[in-house]
Amino acid sequence: MNFEPSDDQAMIAETFARFFEENSSMARVRAAMPSGFDPELWRSFAEMGGFGIRVPEAQGGSGLGLFDAVLVMEEAGRSLASGPVAEAMIAARILAACGEPGAALLGKLIAGDAVVTIALHDAADTHAQWVAGGAVADAVIVRDGSTLYLVAPTADEKQVKPNLASMPLARIVLNGGARTVLSDTSDALHAFTAGVEEWKLLIAAALAGLSGEALRLASAYASERVQFGQLIGTFQGISHPLGDLKADTEGGKFLVWRAIRDIADGVDRAGAEVSLALWWNARTAGRTVSQALHTFGGYGLSTEYDIHLYNLRAKALPLILGDPAQLLEEAGRRLYHGETTVLPQVGDVSVEFDFGEEARALAAEVDAFFEANLTPELRARAHYSFDGHVPEFHKKIAEAGLHLPSWPKEYGGRNADAYASHAAYAAWEKHGWTTHAVGVTGLVGTMIRMFGSDELKDEVLSRIVAGDCICSLGFSEPASGSDVFAAKTRATPDGNGWRIDGQKMFTSGANMADYVLMLARTDPDSAKHRGLTMFIVPLKAEGVEIQPVFTFQDERTNITFYDGVRIPDTWRLGGINEGARVMSQALGMEHGASWDKTQWHMLREAETFCRDTKRRGVAMIEDDKVATRLARVVGHNLITEMLGWRGMWAAVEAKPHHGQGSMGKLFSSEAFLRDSADLLDLCAPESLTETTGPAAYINLSYRHAQGTTIYGGTSEVHRSVVAERALNLPRTRA
Repeated sequence: MNFEPSDDQAMIAETFARFFEENSSMARVRAAMPSGFDPELWRSFAEMGGFGIRVPEAQGGSGLGLFDAVLVMEEAGRSLASGPVAEAMIAARILAACGEPGAALLGKLIAGDAVVTIALHDAADTHAQWVAGGAVADAVIVRDGSTLYLVAPTADEKQVKPNLASMPLARIVLNGGARTVLSDTSDALHAFTAGVEEWKLLIAAALAGLSGEALRLASAYASERVQFGQLIGTFQGISHPLGDLKADTEGGKFLVWRAIRDIADGVDRAGAEVSLALWWNARTAGRTVSQALHTFGGYGLSTEYDIHLYNLRAKALPLILGDPAQLLEEAGRRLYHGETTVLPQVGDVSVEFDFGEEARALAAEVDAFFEANLTPELRARAHYSFDGHVPEFHKKIAEAGLHLPSWPKEYGGRNADAYASHAAYAAWEKHGWTTHAVGVTGLVGTMIRMFGSDELKDEVLSRIVAGDCICSLGFSEPASGSDVFAAKTRATPDGNGWRIDGQKMFTSGANMADYVLMLARTDPDSAKHRGLTMFIVPLKAEGVEIQPVFTFQDERTNITFYDGVRIPDTWRLGGINEGARVMSQALGMEHGASWDKTQWHMLREAETFCRDTKRRGVAMIEDDKVATRLARVVGHNLITEMLGWRGMWAAVEAKPHHGQGSMGKLFSSEAFLRDSADLLDLCAPESLTETTGPAAYINLSYRHAQGTTIYGGTSEVHRSVVAERALNLPRTRA
């Protein structure tokens, strides 16, 4: 797996970032208004080889891949480059495919001596179209049925009007007047069709870059503007929406990358991913620039502030194609109704989202184990929560060495990397077997391996390795919730050990676990974060009381009481009053959570329901509106995957912590919540029941999703982490 461009591609991105910073400053963007075209920028971009990026070297271009072009367009979007840059890059590629008839014009375009653009819709269906760059174009490439034409409109044939973002748009009649045949070969027609798909990805990338810059501007302003005696960036009403949008923007960028990777790999879904990429980035850019402008308050409305330029351009860029909602409908048809298209040849793609052979082998082994050992009786006991834990079967999994695959072999593991472990647990999800017990127990065991005494390792860790016990977490308390460092449960020195008194809330699995990982206060007089220590506490000890707390998610959690529970000092993890440092390790592991596997499972159940259920005599999935709603879930799931994988990759590669894990967890849980509610609606009234089958699973998913926005830190906590780590905003809990 790799989320980094190659060294050459990084150099291209950095080079064009500097280029646009120098040649498309906001002063230059303003100077180009109202025409929206900067001739000097156009010529300079040509000198940089920009228009020939996707043209073969034999025809005067660079012969680079689509991913290279996307990196350039991210920078073009970030700087609001004035002119039809994406359209000209596509026009150059189409002209190259047309051979000799397009050679002369191609040379002029690559040299910056001509402005050539494309009409995105077939002139046989839409005779007159608004064309990006049409106001300044020397020629427009037009498809009319089975023929490509060059149209060179005169000034009188261009209808130019002021537009939303002062772009060089013109409405041009494309099937009348003088036009010349460019090509009628199938290769040229395919190049045009593929060019439109490539245009979608280039514009999506530009919107991602634009959104990122709008967030940067808003965050910088929020970090210096004082209101009511405080930096406005400390207000959660400011920082939290920006944190959400940072996750959405990053997800949109990676969705473009995923589409390119999947085109290269021949994935059937790739055509739909192209449509989803532009739909998502258009939607996200609109929301992002609106929130960014709102951060500036009244100043954002002033033309003296640059943010309004981003606001207008974000909405205008994708609308030349039409209503972005049609892209989601298109994705639905491509996913569920067999619609196909010609996709571009993408060239070399350096990013890689494959887990590798080790992951496939381990996942296959886990899958085979469950196929062979999950009896009908066990399947009947399966549940997504701790309630699905069966001690005897857990022991059997441990004996096969499959319960802690990432652990070293001497601790019963497989030395599996993070990707293989992720793939293995996807096999658990396939069979509906809970990972709650192994996930939490693995976390606790890892803490013991890192900070535990030899005695604790001998007595507890050995049982974890053998599959003879499971563990739970004792972090939250009735009065503190996600503010775990406000813990009041006391640990008082008692001889050679400690006495534990207090209570913990949401101690899921405590009713069947043997041990709890507990954060307790050991110095009530020190600062909040400094007087805490971490312990392992046996739940079968005298003085422990466990009472159930039932949730509407069909899941039991617990409140646990500790009254004079005594443990030896050897059951302490880390130094006295150093619990916050130890705890950070646990929270770091927990904060990387993602529900992507569950979200895909929910989607598969919804697809099955819509295939099997008829409305007015027709299978639901044949309805375009139903396909559109399912496609939206696909888009959200792909972004969930990409953000989760990026967080995992960043951890494996020891990349700096910029909130990657929190972004993934935040987006995943919030998307799960929205999509489960929508699918519950879609499958009503059958989804109201709690019997069996797909509708019942969607019912459960809706209830399950509520908790995912709370587990491992609420969404509000993660929004703060993203705002602080990824946007450099001041602490939002002041």
